[in-house]
Amino acid sequence: MPHTHPHVTLGVSGGIAGYKSCILARRLVERGVAVDVVLTRAAGEFVRPLLFEGLTGRPVLGSLWERTPALAHLDLAKQSDLVIVAPATAHLLARATMGLADDLLTTILVARTGLVLAAPAMNDVMYAHPATQANVAALGARGWTFVGPERGALAEGPSELPGRMSEPEAIVAAALHLLAPPGPLKGKKVLITAGPTREHLDPVRVITNRSSGRMGFALAEAAHARGADVTLITGPTELALPAGVRAQRVETTSDMERAVHVSGADVDVLIMAAAPADFRPTTPAATKRPRANGHLTLELESTSDILSTFSRTQRRVIVVGFALETGGDAVARAQEKLNSKSLDLVVLNDALEPGAGFEVTTNRVTIVRKHGAPLALPLASKRDVAERILDEVESVLS
Repeated sequence: MPHTHPHVTLGVSGGIAGYKSCILARRLVERGVAVDVVLTRAAGEFVRPLLFEGLTGRPVLGSLWERTPALAHLDLAKQSDLVIVAPATAHLLARATMGLADDLLTTILVARTGLVLAAPAMNDVMYAHPATQANVAALGARGWTFVGPERGALAEGPSELPGRMSEPEAIVAAALHLLAPPGPLKGKKVLITAGPTREHLDPVRVITNRSSGRMGFALAEAAHARGADVTLITGPTELALPAGVRAQRVETTSDMERAVHVSGADVDVLIMAAAPADFRPTTPAATKRPRANGHLTLELESTSDILSTFSRTQRRVIVVGFALETGGDAVARAQEKLNSKSLDLVVLNDALEPGAGFEVTTNRVTIVRKHGAPLALPLASKRDVAERILDEVESVLS
């Protein structure tokens, strides 16, 4: 079964969460993955094979005896880059743990020696049962990777305990992380900052900026998809946290500085895409100042420069800074920042250029490098820009 794109076997067992597996299959296809779907007999009662065939463009396999090549279980077990089981019901996990091979899916799992990713989905009490927990532990010890389950609404109502199958986007992120081909970033520890910070004038008013965090979030998603072990430190933002990465939310520049120093102790790459506030009130008010008090004069002091205070350990750390300018000889200033702070790369963009900078989904940047001429990139989506930035990071790592 030769293939040029990543090849995934998606095993679907019998649970109401099977509807999410339809979305999962489509999302994988959209990312260029060839997907073969294997349904258990129970899964076919929830979602019909024809739907998966329409979503993947490939025939769906089910029974060992009907429409199935004689050695399909061996072909799929050996030649798939990844086997995903979603949903992985309590019954499926128990059969896999016991090594049963009583249908096509479990036969594939018994014959499988490569990567398996499972997304458990069941009632929260069933997931908490000692037998299920023992099965998850046993399969994990055999090399299975698990994503979820999550807390939230189940078929029978809301729950505060794990049981709900992870969303398709989270499963896709985990799959792409496992499928990442060998490269300079694979297995590296990458720390990324994103978003603005807030400095309080009083308990309700703050000094901040217009950073949305989109650039840093795009970098975190792209680095995770390349196989990196990603930690994201983000200031206040409305964005959903990227799936598959460790994330920490912070408020002030001092909070971000402390988080970077703790999480950055043993990283391979630091990418400072955040826009920390440069100034804070010298003396924040303990209570809200009424407008009726009239004119207000603020005294501000500088916040810490996180890049300047970041302590590199004896190991080599690649450090990428960002420079947001509003005109003039911006490249020269970015070059000065690169030299004065001993950075490897500086990503420069213009806050006033339409389609770039804050509160937009696109960006136009120039990457200033320690070695080589500055690289000016065209206007593109922030995810595409993130990929180009990571290409440069990998060049430095190589």
